[in-house]
Amino acid sequence: MTRVRDREPGGGAAAGPGGGPADAAPGGGRPTTAPPRPLGRPAPRPTTRGREREAGGGLGGDRSLLGGERRRPEGRQWRAGGRPRVLVLRALGLGDLLAGVPALRGLRRGFPGYEVVLAAPGELGPLAAATGAVDRLLPGAAPGRAVPDALDWTGPPPDLAVDLHGNGPPSHRLLADLAPGRLFAFAHPGTPEIEGPPWYAEEHERDRWCRLLRWYGVDADPADLRLPRPQGPSPAPGAVVLHPGAGSPARCWPVDRFAAVAEALRARGHRVVVTGGADEGDVVATLAKRAGLPDTDVFGGGLPYDRFSALVAGARAVVSGDTGIAHLAVAHATPSVTLCGPVPPSRWGPPPDDPRHRAVWHGPEGDPHGRRPDPALLRIAPDEVLDALDALPEPPPSR
Repeated sequence: MTRVRDREPGGGAAAGPGGGPADAAPGGGRPTTAPPRPLGRPAPRPTTRGREREAGGGLGGDRSLLGGERRRPEGRQWRAGGRPRVLVLRALGLGDLLAGVPALRGLRRGFPGYEVVLAAPGELGPLAAATGAVDRLLPGAAPGRAVPDALDWTGPPPDLAVDLHGNGPPSHRLLADLAPGRLFAFAHPGTPEIEGPPWYAEEHERDRWCRLLRWYGVDADPADLRLPRPQGPSPAPGAVVLHPGAGSPARCWPVDRFAAVAEALRARGHRVVVTGGADEGDVVATLAKRAGLPDTDVFGGGLPYDRFSALVAGARAVVSGDTGIAHLAVAHATPSVTLCGPVPPSRWGPPPDDPRHRAVWHGPEGDPHGRRPDPALLRIAPDEVLDALDALPEPPPSR
């Protein structure tokens, strides 16, 4: 049995299994002749504290890390020959990795001569490669979003280890056990030997990890999150993609409401397709049946990443909860409507100043790991989602 360390804060939007159909609530479509209307509730902006650089020196400063460990000057290779290495821990899901792309690219620019090794689930290898910021993926994961008990690291210790997984202490200790030359991590009373910036629970995920790096003198831009367009063709170009699943039942909008949106869009002449992960077959099948979708428009069972990415990149729009596909739509600049709850969009939502993305949120904040759809999600009606779709800009002709 694989032992794992305790779960710690720091991740939320993994593309894990959906929660299955929830209790349906009434909500019909809307007339095809109704004019577009703007969303009445714009997404809150992320906290400004996430963009502020904390006081402290950079890589060449006098910060001591790992207690009394000898600090290693920047630019010197302390390994016995070969290329120096940076180990980055983010052993979470698809959406988590996408939210960490700006930080990964900051590390790539800040350490151009280093091999960047990402510890993450093995199935995220194609995405890691697409970021252009990772040289090698080191498979690492644990059930329930916990911290892996160990990493299969070989050779000399990492020259630098970076905790993009959580606020510790389990993830701190996992990396410290490898005796890295330096360790970048948030401060935590459980690991007082590690000096780092404070953790702000209300901060947006993209801003958080960029702020961590800036505290250590490494520049990172939270807006640097776009992915290159996939080389392969979309299996459903121009379709509206509905994704009813999420990593926990609390983040799953009722399937009947997705079906109402699908029926209204199809009545307007749009092609609608439904997607789902490997463990979301039931909810995908239920939605497809209630919306009357043909088999050719059902992509359940977990598409391979390359095909999934091409589907999202070539879509007219994506409608989903706060889960991995929402972050992938942002990465591909595909218009999207994200149904937020129980976590507010100020922490995990799309960029609030980008008109291509709409976050629907009523609050209040709840438990992201709950076993039933969160009340914040249940406040969202199908008509509101259709209004948000109407407010999205038209895609460019090349899409």
